[in-house]
Amino acid sequence: MKSSIQNLVVTPITKFVQIESFAGILLFIATVVALIWANSPFAESYYNIWHYTVGFEFGNFALKKDLIHWINDGLMAVFFFLIGLEIKREILMGELNTIKKASLPIFAALGGVVVPITLFLMLNKNPETVAGWGIPMATDIAFSLAVLQVLGSRVPLALKIFLTAFAIVDDLVAVLAIAIFYSSTIDWMLILYSFILLAIMFFMSYKRYFSKFVYAIFGFSIWFLFLKSGIHPTIAGVLVALTIPIHQKMELASNIYKLEGIVNKLFKISNGNSPILSRKQIYLIDDIQVWTGKVQSPLQYSEHILHGWVAYFIIPLFALANAGITFSTKAELNLDFALSWSIGLALVIGKCLGVLIFTFIGIKSKLAELPENITFVHILGTGFLAGIGFTMSIFVTNLAFENHAIFTASSKIGILAGSLISGLIGYLILRFNASSSK
Repeated sequence: MKSSIQNLVVTPITKFVQIESFAGILLFIATVVALIWANSPFAESYYNIWHYTVGFEFGNFALKKDLIHWINDGLMAVFFFLIGLEIKREILMGELNTIKKASLPIFAALGGVVVPITLFLMLNKNPETVAGWGIPMATDIAFSLAVLQVLGSRVPLALKIFLTAFAIVDDLVAVLAIAIFYSSTIDWMLILYSFILLAIMFFMSYKRYFSKFVYAIFGFSIWFLFLKSGIHPTIAGVLVALTIPIHQKMELASNIYKLEGIVNKLFKISNGNSPILSRKQIYLIDDIQVWTGKVQSPLQYSEHILHGWVAYFIIPLFALANAGITFSTKAELNLDFALSWSIGLALVIGKCLGVLIFTFIGIKSKLAELPENITFVHILGTGFLAGIGFTMSIFVTNLAFENHAIFTASSKIGILAGSLISGLIGYLILRFNASSSK
């Protein structure tokens, strides 16, 4: 029974990779468009549109933000909600559900966090920019998997699984860092109210109760409380995701006969060539929808519905709104290229060294083992791909240097350059290794 539940709940890795890979292509296109737009004669319109105020008022209640904050605080909460779903699935029934399977990605992710941060702090000599330590710690799973997808069958599927699990652990560490270190003054009463709501949601999850409408109301309320409390509201997305039940109300295998009975009744009812269904047919189709809702995992259903929206709309929109950097020869711009270098080197060298060294330590200590068909050259190439920071790196940049335009622009230059170089080196290593192994 356990294996049948696992087969139903775990998203096939190949489909996940395909979605993330195409999302990486859209990310690249959005980034190029943002850079061209921000350096074109229409550059002013680029900045004006993202700072256009949008919101609503209801009596004394008002919720108004400029468009870029709606994207970074609102839509990105949905992105973090999806990350939370993936983390819960992987821990309970995926690549992180046993110590043996989780150990290698955990070692790699820890190295991919500790070493880049350490290298950044060693290279950074400006006390004003030390807050950027968290920028090089996260991996952009969409971009990195897109590179692996370009390599196709030249790399083993196990490497794609490893990179996916590694990036999820990486994102978990980044989420914790954002919650602890990149939140402003906290209103603990609002946090208390939000945790009361979360406790109710966990109780509903324990009872295997799931209603999209009820969970949406609770989720929005918790997001709003976090928004006003001082902790970044995207963290609410992760916490709400952890309350989504993973088990179905009804097991598929032992209840398939019910679906068969409904379908048989539909076969016996004919409405000729009429495009309008009879009342009995409508009732039977409703029964199918009810049955489907009971045998689907709410977590899997939520992940399935949101994955496309996040990959094909939210993340590219985030890139379009945040990747635009205006390159100018004006002296007064005075970009901090030392900061750019620190971030770029931390992504290119720090990530690779961290992943490689900690993976080696894990294997030599016999606390982890290499999956079949994966060599240390694969780990080396993957370590460079891990240096593609982009989405999460830009997100942390916005938090670290919210009121410092020069530091923000300088950081983004380092992120773009470091991610591009890391991705190119990683691709060449894996491509050359694939050719030489044939």
